[in-house]
Amino acid sequence: MNIYFFEEDAQFPKKFDKNTSLNTIDKIIAQESKKNIDYINIILCSDDYLLSINTEYLQHDFYTDIITFDYSETEISSDMYISLDRIIENAKKNSVTLHNELQRIIIHGTLHLVGYHDKTQTEKEEMQRKENEYLQLI
Repeated sequence: MNIYFFEEDAQFPKKFDKNTSLNTIDKIIAQESKKNIDYINIILCSDDYLLSINTEYLQHDFYTDIITFDYSETEISSDMYISLDRIIENAKKNSVTLHNELQRIIIHGTLHLVGYHDKTQTEKEEMQRKENEYLQLI
């Protein structure tokens, strides 16, 4: 499986289980897509780092928890940039563990890669339902 974890200007929490993410990504893609994985790069970074990407590439001047760049053609290829600062804040706000929130956002990015969107309220609700479904498998 060509899924890689990188740390830009933030570090994965010591208790973060990469194998859980690998297995969950594999399940999502197996159940939701007919494509194989070429590669997925999961890059953990800070708010400021992700804000600069958001501003430069998407012309959005606000913090976000994840940006998923989908380069897929015949196989899934992607860079997922995740803000550890947003994950920490979201975990506190939602009264969940850091591990749970980080897994949720990786699931969220993977769902984008297999065709789910979250622009409309209906799409957001479907995305959250799928996130919860895959979180329960962990």
